[in-house]
Amino acid sequence: MRVVPLGDRALLIQLGTTIDEETHRQVRAVSARLTSHPVPGLIELVPAFASVAVHYDPARVPNDRPQFGRRVARSPYVRFAEAVEAVLANLGDEPLPTPRTFEIPVRYGGDEGPDLEVVAQAHGLTAEEVVRLHTGGTYRVYMLGFAPGFAYLGGLPDALATQRRDEPRTAVPAGSVGIGGSQTGIYPLVSPGGWQIIGRTSVSLFDPGRTPPTLLAVGDVVRFRAVGPDDAAAA
Repeated sequence: MRVVPLGDRALLIQLGTTIDEETHRQVRAVSARLTSHPVPGLIELVPAFASVAVHYDPARVPNDRPQFGRRVARSPYVRFAEAVEAVLANLGDEPLPTPRTFEIPVRYGGDEGPDLEVVAQAHGLTAEEVVRLHTGGTYRVYMLGFAPGFAYLGGLPDALATQRRDEPRTAVPAGSVGIGGSQTGIYPLVSPGGWQIIGRTSVSLFDPGRTPPTLLAVGDVVRFRAVGPDDAAAA
C-alpha cells in the first residue's frame, strides 16, 4: 500500500499495478474500512482498478495538538494522510460487504449487436459460441468511469478478449453491451465509443432521478442472459 498526494484536495492509495481479483479485493477492503471508519475531512472515495482516490476538505482536517506549548506546522495533506494510514493499519483479509448480483437481459447480434460477427471471426468462433461464452461468465464491477454509470466489468473469458475498433463510433446507443480488450461493459448513455458492440439491453444503468442514480456499484456481480428479439419487455 502506497499513499501519495493527488492535487491539493485528494490523495491516492495505490494497491498494485495489475487488474485482477486479488488486487481489487484490497481496493474493496480499503473502501469498506474508510466507509465504516471515516477520517475527519473525508468527502468522497473513488475506487478504481488498483487504487482508491480519497477526496477531502483541507479546512476540515483537524490541526495538530501543540507540543510543549508550540504549534506544530504540518500541512493538511500530511495530517490527513497520517490519519488515513492509521485507520488502514493492520488491514487484513477481513470480510467484505456482501455484493449485489444483477442479471442483465441482452439481445445479441443484429442491429443491436453489429460487432458480434466481428468478435466471432476474430477468435474463430460462431456468433452462437460468443453468446454462450459471454453469458456463461460471472463479472465483477471493477470501477465506474468514462460516463455516468459506465461499469468496467472484469471476468471476461480469455477467448473473447478483443481489441477495440480501429475507428470509434461517434454515437453508441444507450444499453449497448460491448467488449474492449479483456473487459466487457454496458454503455449507460448515448456516447462515442470504440468497444466492439455485441448486443443491447434496455436496463437503465443511469437515471438522474433515481437514488443512487447509477444502477451498479464497485464490487457488484453481473451476469448476462440472452433474450430473443420478441422479448423486448424483458431486455
